[in-house]
Parts: sequence; structure tokens; C-alpha cells
Amino acid sequence: MFGFRGGESAETVLRKKGYMKGAQANWRFLTNFDLSTIKTEAQLASLVKERSGISGAEAQRNVQEWVKGKIL
Repeated sequence: MFGFRGGESAETVLRKKGYMKGAQANWRFLTNFDLSTIKTEAQLASLVKERSGISGAEAQRNVQEWVKGKIL
């Protein structure tokens, strides 16, 4: 999701870096390491649930709302 795979275009790298900053602004508890290892929405939702103490359903809704309109 956020991690870099190598061989990606400069545009893709820039977009992912922007998404990482946006995610950290939304969920302040996410570290750069966290974001570099998250590959799916489900992983992000699980981390949001674990770190914020909200329900899994609420975390999933929050992540889905945040992801809406993004090119992942």
C-alpha cells in the first residue's frame, strides 16, 4: 500500500509519500516504519484498531473512508 517496490515511477513514489504523510496526519500514532510495511487496507485497519482502541468495524470504516479516491 505505502511501501516502495523498486522500479516505480517518480510520480508513484511521490504519490505514496504524500499518502504516507496524509495517513500520519490522520493517525498520529503511525510511524514511518509502520507505513513502510503496510501492504493492504486490512493491515492498516488492524493497526488503527490496535493502536487506537476502537472496534474493528469502526477502524475498517475509517480506513475505507480515508482510502476513498486514492490510487493504491
